[in-house]
Amino acid sequence: MRAVLLIDFGSTYTKLTAVDLEAEALLGVAAAYTTVETDIGDGLAAARRLLDAQTGPVDYAACYACSSTAGGLRMVTSGLVPELTGEAARLASLGAGAKVAGVYAFQLTEDDAEDIRAMHPDILLLVGGTDGGNTECILHNAAMLATLPPDFPVIVAGNRTAARQCQRLLEGFEVHICPNVMPKFGVLNIEPTQKQIREIFLRRIIQAKGLSKASALLSDIMMPTPSAVLLAMELLSKGCEGESGIGDLLAVDVGGATTDVYSIADGLPQRMNTVYKGLPEPYAKRTVEGDIGMRYSAQGVLDAAGLPKLCALSGLSEDRVTALLSEIREHTNLVPAAGSELERLDFALASCAVEEAVRRHAGAMTETYTMMGQTFVQEGKDLTQVRQLVVTGGSLIHARRTEEIAAHALYDPADPASLRPKEAGIWVDRRYILSAMGLLSAHHPQTALRIMKKELAYHGHSE
Repeated sequence: MRAVLLIDFGSTYTKLTAVDLEAEALLGVAAAYTTVETDIGDGLAAARRLLDAQTGPVDYAACYACSSTAGGLRMVTSGLVPELTGEAARLASLGAGAKVAGVYAFQLTEDDAEDIRAMHPDILLLVGGTDGGNTECILHNAAMLATLPPDFPVIVAGNRTAARQCQRLLEGFEVHICPNVMPKFGVLNIEPTQKQIREIFLRRIIQAKGLSKASALLSDIMMPTPSAVLLAMELLSKGCEGESGIGDLLAVDVGGATTDVYSIADGLPQRMNTVYKGLPEPYAKRTVEGDIGMRYSAQGVLDAAGLPKLCALSGLSEDRVTALLSEIREHTNLVPAAGSELERLDFALASCAVEEAVRRHAGAMTETYTMMGQTFVQEGKDLTQVRQLVVTGGSLIHARRTEEIAAHALYDPADPASLRPKEAGIWVDRRYILSAMGLLSAHHPQTALRIMKKELAYHGHSE
């Protein structure tokens, strides 16, 4: 047997997955509370004891890790036009596995600079202007940032004409220059910036989060957890040499504080008489909704869905829903008992979280009329033809009504503008292995893909 240990240092739990490479099978999974406040090795050791109880003593050939501890990788972006370079910067950050704590457009003010200082970002991404275009804004913003303490690295990925001058203005900061995220109008080039974000994460951020304490046990600390999940989704969708994928897919991860959505599809217009508006979308796209979650962000679900909808889905009165939401705010570690009112509310919260997060992620279509007749305008990805839906997160994988919750990701005739999938087969990550398989895919893609195909519970098509 040749075994590999895969570790996900999460904000709440440290999750371990043991894999037998030769059998292409899981040996076991285990989780324990992450102990980043004291010594992260304590949580790792506790999870390892639980895993060893399942597997017995194992001599691991390698040990790989990803991390989202202490809030994950917090980034701030500053661009020129919100819909253009600002959006390009946001897409680059999210695709690299970051949590975008702030997005600024146009010229930074003194108040903006103070807000950025108070955020304590892990990285700031400074963009603006196409190559050969506007330089005034990015230079102004570099000068404004230079007034702050140099406590965070800055990636300059804007107008190449101004890049070196920005670097000089930011003397004292750790500065990295990357190719422009939008070198020409409407053209994205975000991969080099994403690579740089991950490199900084590996070299600096993980050290700051305390993971270096566990480094003696690890072969490699490789990436932020969302990057690992995105890699797993790309592999599951597209396949690899010697093993086919399952095709275009949409994935939803509902957590306690945020809801992440991933789509692996080109999302191009399906109709002949459709005009595309806005920046082209990445083939592999990630978004994160920081205001939507099952516990810390339950209020955000209420704000998005409304009290009547939560009552209708849960079958509870407004008074009971309000009382339970208050209880959740005070006790974010509540776990519902089977058949309880809290379980019914969690069903409603999870359903609404999935629906709202996917609605924001997917594109939208509006109808207009021109001299040529009826025309449709598409913004964002058209996911109507995506036929595979992957769901993960404690509220879904441990729920008794997972398929019903997942179905809220699909097209709703009551919201015809939203370009969500019309029907999809549902794959459930019951053993919480997606981040582990993303890690494994960096070295053993074929094995990772085959394990996902075996372990993800498939529930057929839902309309």
